[in-house]
Parts: sequence; C-alpha cells; structure tokens
Amino acid sequence: MKRMPVVLVAGALGLSLALTGCGSSDDEGGGGGGGSSEQAAEAKVGVILPDTESSVRWETADRPALTAAFKEAGVEYDIQNAQGDADKMAQIADSMITSGVTVLAIVNLDNASGAAIEEKAKNQGIATIDYDRLTLGGSAEYYVSFDNEKVGELQGQGLQSCLGEDKKANIVYLNGSPDDSNATSFSKGAHSVLDKNTNYTKVAEQAVPGWDNERAGTIFEQMYTQANGKIDGVLAANDGLGGAAIAILEKNGVEGKVPVTGQDATVQGLQDILAGKQCMTVYKSAKQEAGALAELAIGLTKGEKGETNGTSTDPEGKRDVPSVLLDPVLVTKDNVKEVIDDGGAKAAEVCKGFEKECAAAGIS
Repeated sequence: MKRMPVVLVAGALGLSLALTGCGSSDDEGGGGGGGSSEQAAEAKVGVILPDTESSVRWETADRPALTAAFKEAGVEYDIQNAQGDADKMAQIADSMITSGVTVLAIVNLDNASGAAIEEKAKNQGIATIDYDRLTLGGSAEYYVSFDNEKVGELQGQGLQSCLGEDKKANIVYLNGSPDDSNATSFSKGAHSVLDKNTNYTKVAEQAVPGWDNERAGTIFEQMYTQANGKIDGVLAANDGLGGAAIAILEKNGVEGKVPVTGQDATVQGLQDILAGKQCMTVYKSAKQEAGALAELAIGLTKGEKGETNGTSTDPEGKRDVPSVLLDPVLVTKDNVKEVIDDGGAKAAEVCKGFEKECAAAGIS
C-alpha cells in the first residue's frame, strides 16, 4: 500500500474546529451540539472504534477527541467500540444504519468484515470513511490517517539513534497484526531505514495477530530464547507490543539496556521512556485526526467534496482512495512534554509515580 509522504499541520487542512474539552464516554455517544446550520442539524455521524486491546488510544484519546469535534460542530453522533469482535462491529453498523446515520466511519478489525460493512452502508446510500486503517477491498469515500510509512521510518530512525549507527547490533521486529494494512506500512517504513545499515542484523521478525500484547510477550520471549539473549534492539510497532518486550527484558534483568521502540504515545509508553526502558514512541495527534474526520463527515452530509492532501492505494479494490494523511512526531525523553502540552496525555497520569523523571523533563 502506497502513501503520499506529507508534512501537514492542522491549519493546512483549514480545520476550523476548536478541538478542546472532552465529551461523553458512553458507548452510545448520542450527543449533539447546538450548531446553527440546517445541514449540520440533519447530520448524524456514526463512528465504530475497534477495541481496547490493540491500543488504549481508542478510548483515552480518540473517543474524547471525536466527541469534542462533533459537539463543537453541532453534529449528532454515535461512537461505539466493537471490543475486538467483528460480529459485534457488524451488529453495531446495522444498528447505526437503522438509526439513520448519514455518514459511517469505521476502524476495521480486518479487511473482509470492514469491506462488508461499507458495502452494506453504500447500498443504503450512506457515505463511509476509513478512520486510521484503510479497508482493502472496501468502498470508503475517504481515508483519514497518518502517513503510516513515515511512522515506520520514525521508528527506524529512533531505534538507530538509540543503538548508534556505527554499532554492530542484532535487531528483532515485533510487527503489528497481519490483517491490519497499517502494520504493513509501519514495517515497510522501518525496514527502509534499518535495512540500509550494514552494521545491523535482523535475527527475528514476526507479526503479532490482533496486536495482542500477551501474545507479543510470548513471541518475544521465544525470540529472546532462540537468540540466546543476544538481542540489541527491538523494533516494536506500538507501545503495547513494546511494553510486552520490556516485560521480558525485565524478567531477564536487561531492561533499559536494549532499546525498544513504540507508537501511540500512551501513558505507559511515555512513562517507560522517562524511566529509560523505552527508546522512543510516535505521537499521532488524536485532535488532528478527529478534526480531519469531522471535517470530512460534515462536508459529506452537505454534499461537498472533501479537502484531501493525498491518496492511498488499495491493491485489492484496485483504486486510489482520496486521503487526509497527517504528519506523525517522533518522541523521546527530550520532548515528552510536547505530547502533554498538545493534550495527547495528562501530566497527572504520566507523572504519577514518576515525579522525579517528570521534573527532569520539565513536566509539571
């Protein structure tokens, strides 16, 4: 899957939504705002988040950001979570379609089930948007995400910086779920950086089905055993997988000595960075992503063509999907504060038990 590399700030999209505050966290979402436009008043946007296992971000970052965006726009909304169950996601979609949503946005659990949901919505005259993950073989009008190959490139650059370019190193890869098209892009981006360094040797690589953190721990422990502990760096596709690797490194008494990457700038990931257990993470602003989704969804309800800045290739559907591709940010101990200042995490949560580390990082 190809992505157009972009450098994007929220203003470049013309996002006029003031994304502040948090909305209801109830699964029914249900809220609406007091928007004055007739089109906005008639709009209803359904959003189905995938789970709480692949990353905590879906509930801690995306839900409140989406809620704030739709409330600010005065649009009725319904945000629910499929809890990792494709059948439940299909049932939620059916319920949303019946309830009269005019736009349906999904974060698919797999391409086949996601495509089926989008086809059913299309047959009912409901516009669909892929949020964060592109549904291969789907029919979404738009795709809103980050430049996912860039995410992988940042992970590769971060790991290389922590290891040292001139150091001989054995690297293992804990990739994301094989049925997530984003995971393919993350891996491609990381390899584009690390494969060029002849000092590095890949000693193991495996995808983690369902982004399951427990399974990731088992996989990494097997890698560690088979390599006789001779692992110098871990390219983990997100903070959850990184945390699973860190737990095994701690078990073997080498935490902090083996650089581990991550993604999503979760509270745990940021704490591990401050503590020196994790090398880096990638921050993807939920405010920006939610704002871009809301902008497109509201435009669709008015019959307007959305403003995009690239396309994403769907090889299964043999089409290029108009896309909004946002720019991710590499986060190390030196700029954890930027994530908190942007609202990506709360200082009180990150610094609980890490007061000394936060003070050293200028976080209060």
